[in-house]
Amino acid sequence: MLALSATAGLAQDKKTLAIVVKGLDNPFFEQINLGCQKWMSENADSEYACLYTGPASSADEAGEVQIVDDLLTKGVAAIAISPSNAPAMATRLRELAPSVPVMTIDADLLEADHELRKTYLGTDNYLMGVKMAEEAVKLKPEGGSVCLQLGNVGAANINARAQGFRDTASGEKGIERLTGQKGWTEIDGCPVYTNDQADLANQQMADTFTANPDLDAFILIGGWAQFAPQAYAQVTDQVMEKLKSKDLIIIAGDTLPPQTQAFRDGRSHAQVGQRPFEMGYKAPDVMIQLIKGETVEDPLFTGLDVCNGEDKGSCANN
Repeated sequence: MLALSATAGLAQDKKTLAIVVKGLDNPFFEQINLGCQKWMSENADSEYACLYTGPASSADEAGEVQIVDDLLTKGVAAIAISPSNAPAMATRLRELAPSVPVMTIDADLLEADHELRKTYLGTDNYLMGVKMAEEAVKLKPEGGSVCLQLGNVGAANINARAQGFRDTASGEKGIERLTGQKGWTEIDGCPVYTNDQADLANQQMADTFTANPDLDAFILIGGWAQFAPQAYAQVTDQVMEKLKSKDLIIIAGDTLPPQTQAFRDGRSHAQVGQRPFEMGYKAPDVMIQLIKGETVEDPLFTGLDVCNGEDKGSCANN
């Protein structure tokens, strides 16, 4: 079933520029929606309209593929996709062989499938992982035991961040798992996979802290647990003394308001933020360029914002 946002009531004479995200339940993607809406308000006279949509739940990988299928079958002028399961999305795109421009946003297809899309607009995810590792190394120069929290197994963007973290922490390229390089060791049972669910993410954190009282670092490669601020506060309450002393450090992805509040409250030591609003705002113009056959760079990276103890940056008061 096609889950549409409020922008779905598009004028009948407008051509559709569709943005399909992993799930409407994730506040990160709502920022993409707000960018899409701003573009709409500034381009009211355009022959194109921006449509933001996705499955109700970020865990519904098959539902996202079906929405893309439905949109391409129904007919859109262009489509921007944040694939939850990159291989599954690529398989369906290859079967559909759409004649309209396809791009990715926020999350990309696997490198072997890049020919299926014209460009990628979003974060340099490998660099995001590098930045997370740099913050961890500053806080723990000797390394330590670490647990990475990831999203869906097939999410190429999250996996790229994890690779950037492992490569930077270890000082070696292509590390599949940290096993003592530069003092960093991933504990048994990690990484954990949230399936993009905030409640599961918080439960995983609580379980990991209980089972591993001497854990040195927990890395939220995405922001999932912090998207449920009350639950996240309860989980971090269990370890607040360790967080204050930095015996345990938490580094997290994204800088949405509940996350910057968590950072200010001492519930994380660093946040590495993406710019989802910018993604949603720029995507319609990129799609129009593709429709017109103009040359578009690949990839198109939006920037990163780093908040830490020395420079609170964008986390200072938003």
